[in-house]
Amino acid sequence: HSGRVSEISVVIAKELGMPDGSIENIRLAGLIHDIGKIGVKEEVLNKPGLLTPQEFEYIKTHPAIGERILKPIVEEQEILDIVRLHHERFDGKGYPDGLAGEQIPTGAAIMALADAYDAMTSDRPYRKSLGHAAAVSEIKKGSGTQFSPDAVEAFLRVENTIAPKTVKP
Repeated sequence: HSGRVSEISVVIAKELGMPDGSIENIRLAGLIHDIGKIGVKEEVLNKPGLLTPQEFEYIKTHPAIGERILKPIVEEQEILDIVRLHHERFDGKGYPDGLAGEQIPTGAAIMALADAYDAMTSDRPYRKSLGHAAAVSEIKKGSGTQFSPDAVEAFLRVENTIAPKTVKP
């Protein structure tokens, strides 16, 4: 999952014309964006059914845990921000900080979209892959609410070069 999120994020970042240093930070952040899940119990992470509200609140701690793990060893603040903020939503309903719109760094906005696309196009313990076309449709619907419109527009320009992987997460 992390390798695919990293690859997709880089394609979107390049399409947006981001500087090489930021593209590299996005690539690296993609590889480690879910490191905080090491602090979440495996039975909750891999639960085959729907999460209870308490379990969902527990899962929502993983981005901040990831930032705490990485802070002593990662010098690039941009990487730390992406790891912490990759579940923020454009409409402010994300986590952990409830940031909205331009408050969300571009790298984190890109990562949120790439992470969602890969999740939708991968088989998960609780559901089968939606497939590429359905995932693209969901991303379009989420423009301006879940996702940054700029990130969505860039994704739509390159989505034909991004094929979902058929391996298990």
